[in-house]
Amino acid sequence: MSIAENTELSFSRVFDAPRELVWKAWTDPQHIMQWWGPKGFSNSSCESDLRVGGAFRLNMCAPDGNTYPCNGIFREIVEPERIVYDSSADESHPCGAGLPPRSLVTVTFAEQNGKTTLTLHARFESEARRDAANAAGFSSSWGECLVRLEDFLTHP
Repeated sequence: MSIAENTELSFSRVFDAPRELVWKAWTDPQHIMQWWGPKGFSNSSCESDLRVGGAFRLNMCAPDGNTYPCNGIFREIVEPERIVYDSSADESHPCGAGLPPRSLVTVTFAEQNGKTTLTLHARFESEARRDAANAAGFSSSWGECLVRLEDFLTHP
């Protein structure tokens, strides 16, 4: 995938939890279903073949009844430090329910003093794709999603 300049979005959040726990919450399908998606969303199914070339599939359900499929392929896995994935070319929604089309997403997990800094970094194919994903709620939705992850880690 060719990535142009100025096509990136990234954000971080510190969790009061050890990296192994945050990693497990991010990689175990039963845990993922509890927190993935913005406030008010739920998930009807999740499958994760956590290996390079393995697929990630999740069906995220909006409060209005619409279902948004999240489909990605793992490109790199360094347990418990980093996950890199891209999404299949589903162009039906520019945000792709958290796995935006034609983007490469890197999630890093850094632990210090029992706390974990999770950083999500997305590289889009073009500025237009980045802007469309952000306009569709990519950054704000992930902000809400990480609040839900924090709640899950605090009250599993």
